[in-house]
Amino acid sequence: MRNRALLALVVVAAGIFVFGVAGLIVSGRQEASSDFVAAPRGTPAGGGPQTLQLRPDSSPEPSPEPSPESSPEGSPDQTAAAYFQAWVKSDYDAMRELVDEPPDDFADQHREFEDAALSKSLRITVGNLVRTGNDTAEIPFTQERDEQDAGTWRFDSSLHLAVRDLTWKVVWTPAVLHPDIQPGGSLVRTEPEAGPLRPVTRGGREFPQNSGAEAYIDNLMNQGVAPTTGVAVGWALEVENPGMPAKTVLSYKPEKRPVGVRTTIDYATQVAAARALDGVQRGALVAVRPSTGEILAVADRLGGRGAFERKYAPGSTFKTITAAALLANGLSPDSSVECPASYQIPFNRSIPNYQNEDHGTITLRQAFALSCNTTFARLTIERLNADTLVDQARAFGFGEGEGGGAGTCGSLRRPENPDALAEDSFGQGTVEATPLCMALVAAAVESGEWRPARPLADEAPQGELPQSVPLPSNVAEGLRSMMSAVTADGTAAGSGLPQGTAGKTGTAEDWHGGQDHAWFIGYRGDLAFAVFVEHGGTGRGAAVPIAARFLKAL
Repeated sequence: MRNRALLALVVVAAGIFVFGVAGLIVSGRQEASSDFVAAPRGTPAGGGPQTLQLRPDSSPEPSPEPSPESSPEGSPDQTAAAYFQAWVKSDYDAMRELVDEPPDDFADQHREFEDAALSKSLRITVGNLVRTGNDTAEIPFTQERDEQDAGTWRFDSSLHLAVRDLTWKVVWTPAVLHPDIQPGGSLVRTEPEAGPLRPVTRGGREFPQNSGAEAYIDNLMNQGVAPTTGVAVGWALEVENPGMPAKTVLSYKPEKRPVGVRTTIDYATQVAAARALDGVQRGALVAVRPSTGEILAVADRLGGRGAFERKYAPGSTFKTITAAALLANGLSPDSSVECPASYQIPFNRSIPNYQNEDHGTITLRQAFALSCNTTFARLTIERLNADTLVDQARAFGFGEGEGGGAGTCGSLRRPENPDALAEDSFGQGTVEATPLCMALVAAAVESGEWRPARPLADEAPQGELPQSVPLPSNVAEGLRSMMSAVTADGTAAGSGLPQGTAGKTGTAEDWHGGQDHAWFIGYRGDLAFAVFVEHGGTGRGAAVPIAARFLKAL
């Protein structure tokens, strides 16, 4: 008897609980709604909540009385409440248990819907349950989803219920997910594309016309850095049903369409470089940012990607590297040196100065400013050796042949005799360099650290670039002093360069017997550059005026 009494008490308590939950849905006497909150699907704590709101019914329809012979377990209200609570918790296994003959991919259909919707949060508001027969019922509900960029996505659906094997079950179809989805259909996210998009400058502007960078833009396109198939512009959610055209149920389009793949090129710097080369048939100007290695401008009249890939003798601009080796081996800019008209290498050839100039005894700074070949040949023979010069060149990007992810730098074969060592010391012999390489040399002097050039595509993976190489402080300071002397008192003085410009001129013999090539490398603030004019003559006569026009335009 005591066991029967206890069992009766449990039944009464369960009945009270069931009718209490059902009352949240259908009782018009309830004063407020009830919310159930769960953490958002796949979202870390702190994201928007998933909410189930059970709305009280102010005017419920009378429910038909079940026949005494059929007393189904539970009620439609109880099943619906359990189903919605499981839904906002993404508990698809619990939902499946409440569904009559659920499809095998029941959970997968829900996950695919969520993967397409990418909702930041979900709120389900339940309406008034309607009994449509002794053994059937339906309950309308509203989904409100917070969609990235598009705001709130709101739509209505209905949950159908029926008695199956004396138990109230959900009669499920894909329309529960969205009213437009039919059996076999699904929600699909599409991303309309715009393009193909060409590379643009770092500020998003198109490259200026006739800028000399066309070959570099085409190369980025060929490398796949700028996608030829376009890029996504907004998105759309579409319902795809078998045998029917897709129907867009939600879409987002940004106010501003993407303009292209950003590069490191600065628009104003590129314009200045291009216009500085106007009238030059074969030449190039490369500008880089010393503090980062970013390429700010490349104006190329050499054909193809000559400024990055074609190597020439750098002439006296290479004395910057030779001077670095001398400073690292005990000399200073104020060291006293000789600058005779010619220098006879012991038991070897004689090295002449340009136009046989004889400047007598001067400082190393003055010898650099006046570009004395005899001074640098003698000091290299007497104080350096082949390995020392090659190692110093390697520290400035020579040797391996790579200036970074952007292009080729320079090369230098180990000189095998004093004649070759002397010729290499002032940028002839086996020394070769691209305009990009020599711009990086000037950048290293300004920043005190040689950095590889970064790839032009600013948003592309950088890959494994060569390591940066810091210069000893005395070397960097000494080179700055010497390059400043070039523009103040040396071969680039009085040529219209803006105040604060430092550099080094270069005149290089053409190995094929043509007119000399002209060079000028330098820096001003956080901008370094190299100007090269093929068969231009002297650096002062052909390259320095281009640099002056370029810097004045900035």
